[in-house]
Amino acid sequence: MRLTRRLALTALALALPSVAIAAEGASPIQISLFSPIQIVKADRSVTGLRLNLLYGKNVDVTGIDWGLCNHNTGNGAAWQSGLVNIVEKDFKGFQEGAVNITRGSFTGLQYGWFNQSDSFHGMALGLVNVSKSARGVQLGLFNMTETMHGLQIGVGNVIQKGKIPVLPIVNWSM
Repeated sequence: MRLTRRLALTALALALPSVAIAAEGASPIQISLFSPIQIVKADRSVTGLRLNLLYGKNVDVTGIDWGLCNHNTGNGAAWQSGLVNIVEKDFKGFQEGAVNITRGSFTGLQYGWFNQSDSFHGMALGLVNVSKSARGVQLGLFNMTETMHGLQIGVGNVIQKGKIPVLPIVNWSM
């Protein structure tokens, strides 16, 4: 648990400098029951704190993003914690939840039952970790990527374009 907290704080520290470069017109706070029942419209960004009681949807979120279901139609640079976290573009920071999906590039720590990203740089801790390209460590029951520069640890490990595509326990490509 201490390691997870340390990794989370490190990932958040990497994301916080983005707060200083906040997009013009971004709101410092968002509270959402479900989109569109929220303080700030879905087509605006949030820089600061977003609390989503059921489902929140905004463009970019920078800072702290907590709720049941968090949805960014743009980028994220945050500590994102929820049952389901979806980022349509790029994400930097700490993403924790049952399901974490980043459709662009992910940099930081993903922690959950199911973690998915297009390109991944950092660490994924979960039951299932999936990415197109990965740089770092995937630690889970099942890990899969097309290309890898790093290490996979789990019961099943797949690097589709690796020298040995499938290995139990440990797989790597450097």
